[in-house]
Amino acid sequence: MTDDAIRAAQLLAEHRKSIDRLDAILVFTLAERFKHTQAVGKLKAEHDLPPSDPAREAQQIERLEDLAQSADLDPEFAREFLNFIIAEVIRHHRKHQS
Repeated sequence: MTDDAIRAAQLLAEHRKSIDRLDAILVFTLAERFKHTQAVGKLKAEHDLPPSDPAREAQQIERLEDLAQSADLDPEFAREFLNFIIAEVIRHHRKHQS
């Protein structure tokens, strides 16, 4: 193996370690987020509030798009990601209302 190939393998391993750490952070952050959204769902169910709030969702999407641009992340990806999360949250909220 050449010195360049060895260095490339080391860099690859470092990047993969970083990716693994970031994946763990994402999972634990999403878990914490869902704890809060589940509490919101229970609160909404207790007070006969609708499971979704389109105005809040639109506001959050706009906010996330702005954050994505600041972070040099594709805003379309951020929007799709948040829409996926919102759909899952609404699904959970509907469960509480049953």
